Amino acid sequence: MFSNIGTGEIIVIGLVILLVFGPKRLPEILRSFGKGLREVKKSMSDVETEIKKSMDTEDKPKDNTKNQG
Repeated sequence: MFSNIGTGEIIVIGLVILLVFGPKRLPEILRSFGKGLREVKKSMSDVETEIKKSMDTEDKPKDNTKNQG
């Protein structure tokens, strides 16, 4: 997604954010961004786990020998 952004662009973006929000609010903003990013990663991991679970249950063959008494 952001593979085309180089070090120079990241520095410029950081300086603009520093100028807009100031040095006092910057740690709070970055902390909130980090928490949000962590929640997104956790949600994606949960979705991936749920999809894998559902695929595993669909792939297992049903045991029909019990019903043929």
